[in-house]
Amino acid sequence: MRRLSAEEAALWRRVAQSVTPLHPPRPARTAAGEGVAPAAAQPPAPAPRARSHPAPARPVQQPAARAVPAAAATLDASWDRRLSRGLVAPESTVDLHGHTLGSAYDRLDRGLAHAIARGDRVLLLVTGKPPRPESQRPHARGAIRAAVGDWLAASRHAERIAAVRAAHPRHGGAGALYIVLRRDRSAPVSERNS
Repeated sequence: MRRLSAEEAALWRRVAQSVTPLHPPRPARTAAGEGVAPAAAQPPAPAPRARSHPAPARPVQQPAARAVPAAAATLDASWDRRLSRGLVAPESTVDLHGHTLGSAYDRLDRGLAHAIARGDRVLLLVTGKPPRPESQRPHARGAIRAAVGDWLAASRHAERIAAVRAAHPRHGGAGALYIVLRRDRSAPVSERNS
């Protein structure tokens, strides 16, 4: 570590004298409890020099995609049992195979709008299977599946989504999701019961 030149040391003393400490030093206590004057303040050691080479870059951690929006815990146990056994037949399906992220988002948004307008309760969203855990990164497969949770949470239809659950194997298994939609509470009771 290099020493400060005379000019740098004089400048440092002037700066140190102009600073008001956030926490003034307290007098040290002796065994008898009397205060002892603090020792003369020494100028702090200069900051260490910057590294001549940059630190190795850490891999950027991507936030984990949420598979279920925050309001997804609104289903009762009978709904979850029926969905997990494949006993619920989806009224409509949106298939995102072969789409780019942009076109998949648009298709999902349109599909949700149509399902809500028709009064559907369960929409089957076919996303394709996520990549296997042992696959090499980056992988092209699974990008849509990874983005769906965030898309649904930020969707203009988010308040109408009651839950998102994994599909039963007969409806696509790991390559599909059930989107359970809330009934429109503003509709007349006769329309809601149909």
